[in-house]
Amino acid sequence: MSKTEMFGFQLEVDDRTEKERAEHRAQNKDESGSSRKSPKAPMDTDYEEKMDPLKSKIRFVGMPKMTNNSDDSNNRQSQRFTRERLFEAVASGDVSQLDGLHQYLRQRMMRLSDDLYQSYGKTSLMKALLHLRDGQNLTVELLIDISEKLGDIHKFVNAAYTNSYYKGQTALHIAIERRSLSYVQLLVSKGADVHAKACGKFFQPHDGPNFYFGELPLSLAACTNQPEMVDFLMLNEYKKVDPKEVDSHGNTVLHALVTIADNSEANTEFITSMYDRILRTTASLQSKVKLEDIENHNRLTPLKMAAKTGKIGLFSHILKREFHEPHTKHLSRKFTEWVYGPVQSSLYDLNSVDSLEKKSVLEILVYGNSIPNRHEMLETEPLNHLLDEKWKRFAGGIFFFNFLVYLLYLLIFTIVAYNKKDNNPPFPVEHTPLGYLYVAGQLLIALANLFFFVTAIIEMKRKRPKLETLLIDGYYDILFFCQALLFLAAAMLYVGKRQEYLGFLVLCLALSWVNLLYYSRGDKHMGIYSVMIQKMILSDILRFLFVYVVFLFGFSAAVVTLLIEPPPAPVKNTTRGRFGYTTHSVEDGYTCVKPTFRNISYTTLELFKFTIGMGDMEFTEHYQYKEVFYVLLIGYIILTYILLLNMLIALMNRTVEKLTLETTSIWKLQRAMTILDMEKRLPYCLKKRFRCGMDKNLGTALGDDRRRCFRVEEVNWNKWNSNLVKIQINEDPGWYDRERSANTPPPLRPSRGRSWRVFSRDRSLQGYQSAEMLQV
Repeated sequence: MSKTEMFGFQLEVDDRTEKERAEHRAQNKDESGSSRKSPKAPMDTDYEEKMDPLKSKIRFVGMPKMTNNSDDSNNRQSQRFTRERLFEAVASGDVSQLDGLHQYLRQRMMRLSDDLYQSYGKTSLMKALLHLRDGQNLTVELLIDISEKLGDIHKFVNAAYTNSYYKGQTALHIAIERRSLSYVQLLVSKGADVHAKACGKFFQPHDGPNFYFGELPLSLAACTNQPEMVDFLMLNEYKKVDPKEVDSHGNTVLHALVTIADNSEANTEFITSMYDRILRTTASLQSKVKLEDIENHNRLTPLKMAAKTGKIGLFSHILKREFHEPHTKHLSRKFTEWVYGPVQSSLYDLNSVDSLEKKSVLEILVYGNSIPNRHEMLETEPLNHLLDEKWKRFAGGIFFFNFLVYLLYLLIFTIVAYNKKDNNPPFPVEHTPLGYLYVAGQLLIALANLFFFVTAIIEMKRKRPKLETLLIDGYYDILFFCQALLFLAAAMLYVGKRQEYLGFLVLCLALSWVNLLYYSRGDKHMGIYSVMIQKMILSDILRFLFVYVVFLFGFSAAVVTLLIEPPPAPVKNTTRGRFGYTTHSVEDGYTCVKPTFRNISYTTLELFKFTIGMGDMEFTEHYQYKEVFYVLLIGYIILTYILLLNMLIALMNRTVEKLTLETTSIWKLQRAMTILDMEKRLPYCLKKRFRCGMDKNLGTALGDDRRRCFRVEEVNWNKWNSNLVKIQINEDPGWYDRERSANTPPPLRPSRGRSWRVFSRDRSLQGYQSAEMLQV
């Protein structure tokens, strides 16, 4: 088939018979008149496959030579290579079925890349690669050879799916997925695009079957654990891939590896190995390229993406990655400073980790309420020691000061509420010292609750707590918000001269004392105890109350319906005397009316007494059916007092046992959240002053490689002997303590014999090093 481009028109030769063209026109007409959506085309199938209708194009009609010999006409008809016949031949892998294909195409000026030989963009080459047997399909080489001879090899090997589900997939993607290195080498040598993007719906994250691998060929090879394929794509002599290339989400190959990590042991092993391999290869090609610093469209680096998605295995590996070779040492994020027996001192790179930076790893983990294992990730190094250091430097002192201020607020609030006036609000100001103090106390309480109200709204908007993470993210924020809301309601009623303000005020006072438990986070044991209380309230007690309220109101309604109105009792009057109330005759004008059990609220209260063991079976005799009444009472007691209460106790015991280990991690996460909240409120000058870590020139292959590092000293009896042959380390583990005493000169240390070793202070990575030997 001949194809020419003239004035923007693409012309092709059409060798179909008139009958075939008529059938195609009728099919297109039927499909255009139908309102049904065409079915999704499969990537490939051995069963009947719906082919893509040919696109409307201006085509030359191929006119075969006229002959009177009917046998020659039938022979030519049998030798025609239609799309269906070509696909069947390459799927079978039988080269003999393609005999005469090259001659057929050349005579008719046709090519394998023409639309007549495609289905939704899928070519015969893709079909052949999808049907490899033992990693081979001999028709692949034949098709490439024919296409090269016809002059359309570049378009043929780079043809891509047009179907929206598999859009962008090329023969190179298929060869990589089929793990055929030989065919990948062949395709790349023929000009295959190594940066082609498979961006169809199947290759995007969504509900349903999908495989997101980063769209790019390199990402596909890396995500399917093909190290040799990755090496070829990055180091081949034809066209090397650019590891900085990103997909439609802005993700590099490293982002793609983070996406497919699943925290299992086998998966983490191959992901970390592939991750390091790509970093090393990239460094050997472009030493100054910082592949890990590239951000995607969500402004996430691979490290931040691993933190946000909870990939703890890969996340921990990236933070602790250490290379010992000189040419790759600059890729490390951990540097062993010295080792002495099981004790090891390491420097960790704080780039993207410290909360002083915007959208840091710490901030992502602490405020990421959708990360299920973030409390475990915060216990990895250097995050664990970094948070402890922040608490010691500034957070602990500020937290204790806040506790004293809040305690002072509670005392003032309690005193003001206790000394309330009995007359109608608002109370006039008394021009006495006590009156002025009373008004000052009211203003302080109002300002404090206004501060709680604004702060709680800001924190809840930033944290956006979910129901399943309410215990960690928004528990006390919601309580402080409710406390402030109750006070504001009381203040408005007070200004509006409503006596009901007192009810809201006392509720606010009670909740204010409950919120004092927030400051139990400052102590580990009290913090763990508080976490258990929160967990029980939000899980066991809430479930119990839901079921109990259903039983309580259900039986209350039944009992009230069964009871009858008692006869009216003689009306008597009561007056208050020295020893209580005294009943008088009705002529005195004072009546005392006791509520009856026809009142549902009163009956509900009586049934509640049964739940806590304070009820009386003979609490009334005014009922219609004695048997039904006792059945209701006995059933209520069994379901609530015996069943629900004992079930609640059992559930709470199980919760305590289950949370023994988990509560410590939750407490650490709550404390970390408090640390970051306080750090955000500090002015910038104090943030820099209290910043953890130190600036170090690590002396890597990059030359002047200065980084902000954080020192962590660990004791590990399991791996301490493996450190003996790892790297050259500083032989003096005590130099750090001496370095902190700037005014203390380095000591003299005697060695064996009569010689002394003099140490000079060196603030580089090696610390103190021996200067010279002085013989005495």
